[in-house]
Amino acid sequence: MKTAKWILDLAHSDIQFKIRHLLIANVTGHFRLFSGTMHAGKDDFTDADFKLTIDVYSVDTNNEQRDEHLKSADFFNADYYPEMQFVSKSFNHIDGDKYDLKGDLTVKDVTKEITFKVLFGGEARDGFGNMRAGFDISGEIDRNDFNIHANDTTEAGGLVLGEEIHLHANIQFIKEEE
Repeated sequence: MKTAKWILDLAHSDIQFKIRHLLIANVTGHFRLFSGTMHAGKDDFTDADFKLTIDVYSVDTNNEQRDEHLKSADFFNADYYPEMQFVSKSFNHIDGDKYDLKGDLTVKDVTKEITFKVLFGGEARDGFGNMRAGFDISGEIDRNDFNIHANDTTEAGGLVLGEEIHLHANIQFIKEEE
């Protein structure tokens, strides 16, 4: 069976995260630069494998001071670990347009297996004749599992940041024509 290669379309994709601040509200951030590929031979994508690479320096929380702190050794340590990576192990059909995407997420020097929930948006040809496929991906990680933490506590001893990070991505791929 021939495998098709799909390239991530950055102009029509988005990766964001949310984390609790002072445990009362969410702070939302985005990664503005990332790339990825998908290889699949089956029409339902159940044999698909995904690889995504995120540029840590592209973190954007709409606050330059906070972004610089996130790039520091307190959090992502971008000077030593400029990229995060996800490499899939399986893409399992659950029901309808729902899938589970399991793979290894590497942040800094830590790699952990995680499972994302995926809603397959479908396929369509764009105005230039390119075949596209869209995926809505979501999941959670514990920031402590990836050594993403500063020792910040409030005056009362509470956490400045929650431990759970919510990840969400709208990803669109373009099929590479032979």
